[in-house]
Amino acid sequence: MFIMSRRLVVEEKINKLTQGYNAYAETEEIIRLMKREISKKQISVICDQTDNGCWFIPTQHSNSNTPN
Repeated sequence: MFIMSRRLVVEEKINKLTQGYNAYAETEEIIRLMKREISKKQISVICDQTDNGCWFIPTQHSNSNTPN
């Protein structure tokens, strides 16, 4: 059986958010860790939490080439 570190999962999802991609978490522990890292790194996201999980949607993309 393959077991992934929760910290590694959160790190990969945070990296996706900083690249402008959405991230999804199903468990309360991953959601809690995601919120902690988002707050620590001051990433601007919309958090859409449902009974089944939570979508983290970045509100701005730092590497965007589109003019303001």
